[in-house]
Amino acid sequence: MVLIEIKPTQIEHIDAFVAMEKAGTTSSYIIPYSKEQHLAEMHKEDIVYLSVFHQGVLAGFIILACEADQSVEFRRIVIASKGQGVGQKAISLMETHCVKQLNCKRIWLDVFESNLRGIHIYNKLGYRPFDDSLHMGKKLILMEKKFY
Repeated sequence: MVLIEIKPTQIEHIDAFVAMEKAGTTSSYIIPYSKEQHLAEMHKEDIVYLSVFHQGVLAGFIILACEADQSVEFRRIVIASKGQGVGQKAISLMETHCVKQLNCKRIWLDVFESNLRGIHIYNKLGYRPFDDSLHMGKKLILMEKKFY
């Protein structure tokens, strides 16, 4: 059994987050932040950082942005060890957190069109495309999941 937990991020996790963002193929699917950018984001009132733990060990993180219309932008998920189901379970826990703690009715995200693994997982978890956009010439697919 995979034991996954999400908890509010502690400042001391940030160095690990920066390293996770730079590792392997992760940096090709996100726009990595510096330590200073993470620290600045963490202190914004509408931003929520959640640390992901796998069997008690820091395994990744999630960044959320709360919006006025009971929507939450699922801004980022980074998991150090891919292919073990940690990310999918963390997303489910994040959704529960958003609905119960943030009174959220909708979660939306953007994902690069080239991130086939991410798109597959988001579809599997019930996210549906609603629009697309461009970032630096790369196509982004906008996806959402509603909780009514």
